[in-house]
Amino acid sequence: MSRLPVVAVVGRPNVGKSTLVNRIVGGRPAVVQEKPGVTRDRREFTAEWGGRGFLLVDTGGWELKPGEALGSEIRQQAEAAVSGADAVLFVTDATTGITEDDAGVADLLRRAEVPIVFAANKVDDSAKEIGAMEMWGAGLGKPLPISAFHGRGVGDLLDALVAVLPDFEDDAEADVVPSVAVIGRPNVGKSTLLNRLAGSQRVIVSEMPGTTRDPVDQVIDLDGREFRFVDTAGMRRKPQIREDADYYAVLRAQEVLARADVALLLIDASEGITHQDQRIASEAAEAGVALVIVLNKWDVVDEESRLRVEADLGDRFGFVGWAPVLRMSAMTGSRVGRIRDVLDLVLENRSTRISTGALNRMVREWTGAHPPPVRGGRRPRIQYVVQAGQAPPTFIVFVSGGDLGDDYLRFLEGRLRGAAEFTGTPVQVFTRAKERRR
Repeated sequence: MSRLPVVAVVGRPNVGKSTLVNRIVGGRPAVVQEKPGVTRDRREFTAEWGGRGFLLVDTGGWELKPGEALGSEIRQQAEAAVSGADAVLFVTDATTGITEDDAGVADLLRRAEVPIVFAANKVDDSAKEIGAMEMWGAGLGKPLPISAFHGRGVGDLLDALVAVLPDFEDDAEADVVPSVAVIGRPNVGKSTLLNRLAGSQRVIVSEMPGTTRDPVDQVIDLDGREFRFVDTAGMRRKPQIREDADYYAVLRAQEVLARADVALLLIDASEGITHQDQRIASEAAEAGVALVIVLNKWDVVDEESRLRVEADLGDRFGFVGWAPVLRMSAMTGSRVGRIRDVLDLVLENRSTRISTGALNRMVREWTGAHPPPVRGGRRPRIQYVVQAGQAPPTFIVFVSGGDLGDDYLRFLEGRLRGAAEFTGTPVQVFTRAKERRR
């Protein structure tokens, strides 16, 4: 499998690391807010400069004396990113000079034995370049003056960065890695599951809801097959979102869902199934991704509560009754090993195709036994059906003489599911009026 050089972006909190990442990558993939500690996990983005591709890893702020347990874990994540990097982009704030935390990061980097590119940020004009030169005191060579916000000097910084990147051979035949979005309400165990699958503390896990704000992805090998798991921020109802960072984090989660192949919807079985769980499942189905419902924390649920949750599955998730259900514990690892098999199943079903001939023979049989209902005094007639796409399976029904109605389209979807293996994947059925011949 081919790989890109890995560049870790490190520095103390609030020096503009995420702003620089957004400038390099383009758009706003990283959550940016004028508040220390907004970035908490390592997040990876593919970037390119001068024809050289590389993987950019944005990290949480490094502090010499973190004030809380969460801050200590953020520091550990930053140090882990440095240990796995091929080069480091060290970002400082030229307007404040070298602080105690900057000196601590510099000491860490001197011991890391990786190439370092030193960025003195917030140099918005030439008058502030004197402050950048004072950053020589960090002992890491020449600081390059930049303004991540305005883009000033970022091109020269990237020239210096790609010059120190190692070369890796490309593998044109590398397999496409399926993307699995881990979604759900805040604090249901998404990060715990990702760490369990990865076998390391890849994502910060805390009892505090909302610890993960940015999508965090990692390629994980499950019994010989690689999957790209993306841990997303907890998807809250809009009235519960009080901070700008939370608002943008939810948008990022929705964007990840739109690009994913499969969604693992984690539900806290000890709390039961909520209306918010239903809404998230609906978003996944509308996005066209395969869906697996995971009842997490199953080991701490008593028998009476389990029966209640099982009953709620049919009542609340009837509209995604095609989604398989896993009962497991991310904390203890109980039944987590079943994830690989169910991912293989839903990915295969997502690509199922029915030939046009077989499809139309089945539809004629179904409509002969159960013709479309009369609407407005007319009975619509199905001319023919084609499967227009896969991932998800998508069917176009050409109709004359009126509208089939949503109820009949659901009838057709049910028959299609009975005729082919579509467990775990949404099936989309659309109609198109057949034009009359002139």
